Amino acid sequence: MSSRSISDCGVTVLGGTAGVGLETGAQFAEHGARVVMLGRNLKRGEAACQTIRDRAPTADISFIQVDATDPADALRAEADARAHLGDIDVLVNTTGPSEPPRLLHNIPIHNIRPRIDEVVLPPLHMMYAVLPGMRQRRAGAIINVASDAAKVATPGETLIGAAMAAIVMFSKAAALEVKREGVRINLLTPSIIAGTPGAALIDGEPFSAKMFAKATSMAHLGVAESSDLAAMALFLASPAARRITGQAISINGGISVA
Repeated sequence: MSSRSISDCGVTVLGGTAGVGLETGAQFAEHGARVVMLGRNLKRGEAACQTIRDRAPTADISFIQVDATDPADALRAEADARAHLGDIDVLVNTTGPSEPPRLLHNIPIHNIRPRIDEVVLPPLHMMYAVLPGMRQRRAGAIINVASDAAKVATPGETLIGAAMAAIVMFSKAAALEVKREGVRINLLTPSIIAGTPGAALIDGEPFSAKMFAKATSMAHLGVAESSDLAAMALFLASPAARRITGQAISINGGISVA
């Protein structure tokens, strides 16, 4: 089992066009990693790469378009990323919901499955896609970004909480399955993250805005920012975290300690 320094790593970031994903890609690039960003929107992906080049002018950074809810497209994107990087040493999954928290009785029944699928499937598909290569090399790190909604039951997060709990559980179970082969899988479970598309989504809905305003008032250490999560992802991918796997780490400024 080996643990590469960040500067020697090939890194793939799903959801890398904004928020936590963009900041994570930037921090890895600033530390010398080769980075492939994955996302749905080509224009936003190209803009994200330019943002990272502005911060790290010598960065090896590229973008691959993918709809990771589609298993075939996820496998294709993994193969394309591996062809560019040589090996995928680190995978960071940062995708999230496209709609704000809502009470269950306010969600049309035909929207239930799409809302769950869009949260659960992308990180599961990409994790599945990268694991064969990591297992073969007997090394690798995966960091899945979920949410504290996976740990704390909150009105309005019936679907989001269930989907995030699924991410936490499949990540923990997979961590046990592959630990003997030197692959580590950990999670970040934030609450609200300032200045992200997710925060804007929440603020745009009266119910969720009121709910998260209360949560924000409890963040006595400060509301989390994208840089906080990216820094933890960098640590979890590094040799310094070589003994850590199967952990769900809350970065929430003290909103909860679940």
